[in-house]
Amino acid sequence: MMITALVSSVFALFVFFIAVALFLHFVPIGLWISAIAAGVNVGIFTLVGMRLRRVAPAQIVLPLIKANKAGLDVNVNQLEAHFLAGGNVDRVVDALIAAHRAEIPLPFARSAAIDLAGRDVLEAVQMSVNPRVIETPMVSAVAKNGIELKVKARVTVRANIDRLVGGAGEATIIARVGEGIVTSVGSSDDHKAVLENPDHISRTVLGKGLDAGTAFEILSIDIADIDVGRNIGAELLTDQAEADKRIAQAKAEERRAMAVATEQEMKAYTQEMQAKVVEAQADVPHALAEALRNGRMGVMDYYNMNNMLADTQMRETIAKSGPPQPAK
Repeated sequence: MMITALVSSVFALFVFFIAVALFLHFVPIGLWISAIAAGVNVGIFTLVGMRLRRVAPAQIVLPLIKANKAGLDVNVNQLEAHFLAGGNVDRVVDALIAAHRAEIPLPFARSAAIDLAGRDVLEAVQMSVNPRVIETPMVSAVAKNGIELKVKARVTVRANIDRLVGGAGEATIIARVGEGIVTSVGSSDDHKAVLENPDHISRTVLGKGLDAGTAFEILSIDIADIDVGRNIGAELLTDQAEADKRIAQAKAEERRAMAVATEQEMKAYTQEMQAKVVEAQADVPHALAEALRNGRMGVMDYYNMNNMLADTQMRETIAKSGPPQPAK
């Protein structure tokens, strides 16, 4: 009987501890006492309701105590709704406290919207107080005289709280600044003028309103480095001359091919004519024989014709040999 009573007592004690553990799990007494000690009005049933809604009470009560001590007007429902929406309650409260200390108007709704948009709202508030410097990559630009300049700039920006939701990011700022540098250098007649007055680039680019539609406000644009690159104009002229030379060579080759083709045609024509002459000469004896046979030509006529041909051949030979040399 004593053993049975002892087992019953141990079992009852075990059940009691389980019940106390479940009670403390669903009823966070420690957080409730901390909230009361901090002057934050959070009911015990509110904490139990958080457990039932699968909300971690510590992630709501502790930021609420922090906000209350900082003098912010934030309630439990706002923090719990932001937590259920997937936001970071502690970061939002820290951002609200930082904005309140810096006297930056930042309502809870806007802070929660910035956090839910995926931006670091605390970092944005810190950037509003302490502007950040963004360094652009090396930007290549060409002046009107064809000289390339490689420019690197430092852009000082401050977060614009009102445009953090829906505003463009740092990549847009860098792209716009690079475009402004290219435009400013490209409008300069001589690269030396840019090297003498690099602040002209800063003033020109800054005056274009590059921060429109972005989540930042550009405070200044400073030229960090300028290097002289290649002579793009000379390279383009050289490439153009090379292209013109190739075109001229192609046209000359075309004319040469046409001349060769014409020469071949003339040779073929000459050979054809020579063949016809030889053929005609071969027909002459037959014609003479036919004429003598038919009586259209006498023997004396034949002899006179031979004498005329011999005389003509003699004259051609004398003409080819040149005038007679005088006797020595």
